[in-house]
Amino acid sequence: MKKKLRNIAYIDNTNLYKGSEAEGFKIDYIKFRKYLENKHGVKMAYMFIGFVLGNEEIYKWFQECGYTLVFKPTIPNRNGIKGNCDAELVLQATSDFYENKFDNAILVSSDGDFACLVKFLIKKNKFGFLLSPRESKKCSFLLKRIGTKIVFLPQIKEKINYKNENPPLKPQF
Repeated sequence: MKKKLRNIAYIDNTNLYKGSEAEGFKIDYIKFRKYLENKHGVKMAYMFIGFVLGNEEIYKWFQECGYTLVFKPTIPNRNGIKGNCDAELVLQATSDFYENKFDNAILVSSDGDFACLVKFLIKKNKFGFLLSPRESKKCSFLLKRIGTKIVFLPQIKEKINYKNENPPLKPQF
């Protein structure tokens, strides 16, 4: 009997949202959650996201879609708002590793700041692969040079693309 894997996805949501937008498509979060579960055996999908007052409806909707939200307070800056969740993602993945909560971690980001986490999990034989919202030439070299498997989301966008021009809820990141 084949053992069912306990895989967890760690999603840098700003990177996912803005990266896919820069690649010319919008993530259908319902399809994406189903893709993670059906294709990659993801039982839990953490979404790391900056908290913006007034977006409670979209946060509730993300949770209804099967995401476990981890918030970071946001601060205004000259480009809008900033809610860098990198440290929270690394801490959660490391904590889950030491508590033996997963067989494989799957990272959803193109951000090279996570290279140290990926190297650590590879060394411990607990890293599945990277799902990069950006195409190969836009994904951080720090992640690519590690030699881990990378799935570039633009290559599978037909499976996870939001096709309707007017989504029921538009997140504000």
